[in-house]
Amino acid sequence: MPSKTSQQPAYKRILLKLSGEALQGEEGFGIQPEKLAQVGAEIARVTQLGVQVALVVGAGNFMRGANFNDSELDRVTGDQMGMLATIMNALALRDALDRKSVAVQVMSALAVHGVVDCYNRRHALEALDQGQVVIFAGGTGNPLVTTDSAAALRGIEIKADLLIKATKVDGVFSADPVKNPKADFYPTLTYDQVIERRLGVMDLNAILLCQEHNLALRVLNMNKPDALLHTVLGESVGTLVQ
Repeated sequence: MPSKTSQQPAYKRILLKLSGEALQGEEGFGIQPEKLAQVGAEIARVTQLGVQVALVVGAGNFMRGANFNDSELDRVTGDQMGMLATIMNALALRDALDRKSVAVQVMSALAVHGVVDCYNRRHALEALDQGQVVIFAGGTGNPLVTTDSAAALRGIEIKADLLIKATKVDGVFSADPVKNPKADFYPTLTYDQVIERRLGVMDLNAILLCQEHNLALRVLNMNKPDALLHTVLGESVGTLVQ
């Protein structure tokens, strides 16, 4: 792996919640090689600083279990299909990081023997301490639970210093900034404010987990070059919730 830079990171260990949409192209489905390579490069740059990086990846580029509420497909079945899709994304990310000479492991809460390792907290901590990127796939292994909650849970379990949620917008706003350009931007928020204002930063269970365990959350636009790097260097990027 390339040598570390002289820049000093503000965090020792982070958990990056990456949506499946971050890997898709303009066609709105699947994995675009250019997007995958971009995400891999962003993560590789952070590891060069000596920051320990864990990821939870979603499956929105393939499917969402919640979309089947009004369909004939059973919700539990849909969620299980979504968990399998997160493993597909995790394998793609592993390959992208391999090509950047970054040591990486995939651990899944859903057992897929011969493809990925099963999640083991002690093994994950050991891998992180050894400088390996650890990708958590399969959500929590349970239906009816979002990958936001999985990210909060894994962040707490590995004692991350910061949970980062990568989105398509520049942080948290009073309303959807795409639909309402006049929406107010919040540089900082408390968890109580997020709950009281129903801002929809993450699902309520994830927010409550972070609040209870004092895990700070930063919401940022992953599409902006070096947003992740600037964040781990302690710069004010996006919205900080704590």
